[in-house]
Amino acid sequence: MKVKELREMSQEQLAVLLKETIERLFRLKLQAQTERLDAPSELRKHRRLIAQIKTVQRERQRAMEAQAPAPAPAGSSPGPTPQS
Repeated sequence: MKVKELREMSQEQLAVLLKETIERLFRLKLQAQTERLDAPSELRKHRRLIAQIKTVQRERQRAMEAQAPAPAPAGSSPGPTPQS
């Protein structure tokens, strides 16, 4: 699957695909431990797909954060400071 295709998917579709891919990778790892894999390259493909999905999700998260106004830092309130 190409990154372009991933970017065209919705957040929900990406989340479902990520979950399915993680489960498939888990099963492949178990199979690799117990018996010989038919295609060992599948492990790499699934790890790479997981990384690509997470990258697209992070790009979207950062874009949303950039659009939202930044909150003021905790120690810099404009009002008077309480004294003890």
